[in-house]
Amino acid sequence: MITITENVPLLRWEAPVLRSRAERLERAGGGLWRVVDARGSIRGHLRVVADPLGVRYRAERLLLGSGAFRLIGEFWDADDAVAALRF
Repeated sequence: MITITENVPLLRWEAPVLRSRAERLERAGGGLWRVVDARGSIRGHLRVVADPLGVRYRAERLLLGSGAFRLIGEFWDADDAVAALRF
């Protein structure tokens, strides 16, 4: 199955600005950031994805055994995506 986002060229996105100060973002790739809490623990990853209607933010967790990412959710707001990684 091919989706529209698979045909979008890789862009170098700027880090999303978070309203909450509970986490910070560290670049992990072209459109990928680690979500790090105040203690320095990685909560998950935030991926920026181009969508025909605008920019989407995916909250993901890395599965260490396989090295694959598990999708937690996809959001229109970066803060909502980061909040999904808190629990």
